[in-house]
Formats: sequence, C-alpha cells, structure tokens
Amino acid sequence: MNDRMTTPWGEALLSRFPEDPRDRLRAWDASDEYLLRHLADQEIPLSGTVVVVGDRWGALVTALAAHRPTQITDSHLAQEATRANLARAGVEPGAVRLLTTQDPPPERIDVLLVRVPKSLALLEDQLLRLAPSVHADTVVVGTGMVKDIHTSTLKLFERIIGPTRTSLAEKKARLIFCTPDPALERGANPWPYRYELPDGIGVVSGRTVVNHAGVFCADRLDIGTRFFLAHLPSSRGSRRVVDLGCGNGVVGTAVALGNPEAEVLFVDESFQAVASAEATYKANGVPGHAEFRVGDGLAGVPAGSVDLVLNNPPFHSHQATTDATAWRMFTGAKRALRPGGELWVIGNRHLGYHVKLRRLFGNCQLVSGDPKFVVLKAVKR
Repeated sequence: MNDRMTTPWGEALLSRFPEDPRDRLRAWDASDEYLLRHLADQEIPLSGTVVVVGDRWGALVTALAAHRPTQITDSHLAQEATRANLARAGVEPGAVRLLTTQDPPPERIDVLLVRVPKSLALLEDQLLRLAPSVHADTVVVGTGMVKDIHTSTLKLFERIIGPTRTSLAEKKARLIFCTPDPALERGANPWPYRYELPDGIGVVSGRTVVNHAGVFCADRLDIGTRFFLAHLPSSRGSRRVVDLGCGNGVVGTAVALGNPEAEVLFVDESFQAVASAEATYKANGVPGHAEFRVGDGLAGVPAGSVDLVLNNPPFHSHQATTDATAWRMFTGAKRALRPGGELWVIGNRHLGYHVKLRRLFGNCQLVSGDPKFVVLKAVKR
C-alpha cells in the first residue's frame, strides 16, 4: 500500500516491503507522526549526528533525509522498504546511512531517536550498544504506541541512558524523553545469551543454542520447535536443505548434525536471527557446509535448486496478525524446490496452513499433530 505521510518537512509517499496492492497496512503510524511533530515544534537541532533506531519501514529517515541520518534496524525488509521510500522521495544515494543491529554504531550520537520495539530484550541490547556513543547533550527521544510502552520500557531507558519521563498520549501514541547521564554504571551487555538444550530431542540433545537479543524464545526451546525437532524428515546424502525463517538455527543445525553431507542454507529477514543461527551452528562444531543469508525468504535462491525446506512461519508482522508472510514463504519454497522436493511446515493447528499448501502444491500430508501443533508436508510435483 502506497500512502502519503504529512510531516513538518513536507509529504512523503511511503510503502512497506515487499509492496502488495492488497496490503492495507500503512508504512507508518501515529507514533512516527508524533515524534516528527515534536522535533519540529521544539526546534531540536538536527545538524549533528542523528541516529534512528527501529524505524520500521523508513518513514522517519525518509522525512529527515535532509539531515543525513543513520538508520539502525534488525529487519532486512525494513531496510529494503527504506531504500525504496528514499528513492521514491528523490533522496540522493548515500544521504541516509543504513546500518543493521549487528553493525558498530556511530562513535558519537547527537540526536538519538528510538522507535520502541516489541522485544524488550532487543531494546536493552541496542541501548547498551549505543550508550557509549551518547554524551551529556545528546537529545534522546523514544516513540511508540501506548500499548507498546510499559513501565519496564521506561526502566530500561532510565537504567541505561538516564532520567526518563513520558509525554501525554496523542492518537494513542506516546513519546519518551531521556536525559543522558554519562556517569551511569550500566554493567555488561548480557546478549547474546547461551543455553544448553535438554535431553530427549534427538541429535541436538545437550547441544548449545546462542540467541542474540530479539530472537524468538531467547532463553529456552519453544514447544513448537521441540515438536518439530521430534518429527523432522530423515536426510541422507548430498542434499540442499533450507531452514527458512531460521531464528536461532536449531532446526538447521539438527539437520546438519544428522547428515554431515547436507548443505544447509539458513535464511531469515532478521539480522539478529541469522547471527544467532551462525553462532549456534559454530558453537556445536557441526561438520559439513552451511550458508547464512539475510533476505526476503527464498528470493534470490535459484529455482529448482533445493531438496528440502523446513519452515516455522511467523503469523505476526509487528502488532498485526497476518498470513501474508507464510504465504510468501510457501510460494518461494515451491519455486525453489526441485521436482519431488518437500516443504515441511510446523504451525499452530488453528492457522489452517493445510488449506494454503493444498491450494499451492496440490497436495498436503499431515505428518504429526497434537492439540496445539501440526507438522505438514507438501511435495512439489
């Protein structure tokens, strides 16, 4: 959906990524508008180094492009949306610096704008990484919808950056104002987090999992993945396998441990997730060949080049519940699979993925199920 956001610096035509004319979700919300209005109303100087963290689809840096901001994001899709929105606005290449949550931040930050993420862990990690670059005169403003800003959110800003207060709510959005205190003792960054897997889950029993902040189920194995691990297909010989939406990579690592001849591709749109998958794989000394890729599902993977795709698709995009990501993953898997190749999916029973798979592949088999989850298999004919 293309739509225009009105800002104090003019209008910006914005879209999410990938663009879908059926998608009615906008590329910004009231919290982006509130933050931009505050910057203009308070005449906050933007001549120094401006850093924008968590800008979901590039709305903030597109509006502020004249001030040559730096964007830091965990999302490949958000980064691609930003590139498209900047180009649509006629912004010269290089005017906005695009960094990931895994990149070193700028050495000095004069204005820090934080779009509060859903994950408190990711907020903690990013504030700890950015704090050394913040000085006493840095302007720090957070923004988010009221439902996303909790007491725990404010305590993190207070503990890591300095004294914190909030604004009144406007259109269900709120701002966070934080005054940097360079003398704060913040302690070490606890991320990434490592834990050992329990017994009884096959080849990965007792193995190490490494989770960077913001990756699903950071401190334990979630029950859906555990159920999937108990029902993975046997893989023998030189096969190309994809762990699609890999998260911390435990599923792909299990495949590699069970079949050292397999070539495993770990794919996720989250930079934090792919870093976690690579760390998990390396922590376990897995033999064989693996590739780690940040991207939009299987876009860029040659058609007919894959034997097996393993997938636990997300059904949320930020706060919105949607099956668009799952459908895109399933479609990409069908294109990438060789004839006779298989897509195995774990999902909540109520999501009804079997309907989509049968429509797309012409077949779908229930491999296993319990009251909450199902494992489904579709074969490319």
